Amino acid sequence: MTSSTIALRPNRFSQWAGLVRADMLTGIGGVVLLLIVLCAILAPWIAPFPADGTTATDATQALRPPNGTHIMGTDAVGRDILSRLLFGARTSLFIAVAVLSTAAVIGVLLGVVAGYAGGLTRDIIMRVTDIFLAFPALLLSLALAVVLQPSVPTAIIAIAVTWWPWYTRLTASLAASIRTRSYVDAARCLGVSSARTILQHVLPNSLTPVLVQLSLDAGGVILTAASLSYLGLGAQEPTSEWGLMVNEGQTLFTTDWWVVTFPGLAILITAFAFNVLGEGLRASLDPRGGLR
Repeated sequence: MTSSTIALRPNRFSQWAGLVRADMLTGIGGVVLLLIVLCAILAPWIAPFPADGTTATDATQALRPPNGTHIMGTDAVGRDILSRLLFGARTSLFIAVAVLSTAAVIGVLLGVVAGYAGGLTRDIIMRVTDIFLAFPALLLSLALAVVLQPSVPTAIIAIAVTWWPWYTRLTASLAASIRTRSYVDAARCLGVSSARTILQHVLPNSLTPVLVQLSLDAGGVILTAASLSYLGLGAQEPTSEWGLMVNEGQTLFTTDWWVVTFPGLAILITAFAFNVLGEGLRASLDPRGGLR
């Protein structure tokens, strides 16, 4: 056995250990998110009580602690916390999907064009991107939400406007690297149009890092949406939304802890699951992930 073989063993072991760890993270995050998504989809059928509107309120049941009837207790107007959490999952996940879809479409298209075209086109797109990135994302979202009427669509617009530049910057660097590859040069030599080259070669080969980034950003979007609702700039009553539920229960924490605790845990667990899934995907899809 040569010394070079011995020297290679730790790297090989480290690589396998990294892959196993990545698979475990991906599995844990995937299972937790699957359960959350299923709860959101099945909320109308599995929620024990109505969540919104006058039919959900019962003044005689206000601020009841967790019990056999209300597993997570009730809020200040007698609404069942568990039912509101299930319907709130629908709102939070809808906001995350809408924001990331909008931001990814705009950001990836602009990034691919900037990276492939280069020159003045790249400079213009990237300078506009830099202007948006110069402002803290949450601060810019708050400013936009204040100008617009508070609602779920407002939260989606306010967050999406601040999120697309990250995908533009990421995709532009990837597209700039891909445009120098031999298969892209071959497509140009064959007379393939720029639009077709982008759609068939540049865009597909730029999507893997974007997908990983989407999974990592989902938790941040949910936290940002919850922050807007907590400040009264996102979802409004009687809509069930986790950040809004935290806002409603913040003054009751010392006396009726369940009103704010369960929505807060829902936000924490969902954001954590998205982050774990994203880290697992990044380690699995990154060739160097096992060596970190």
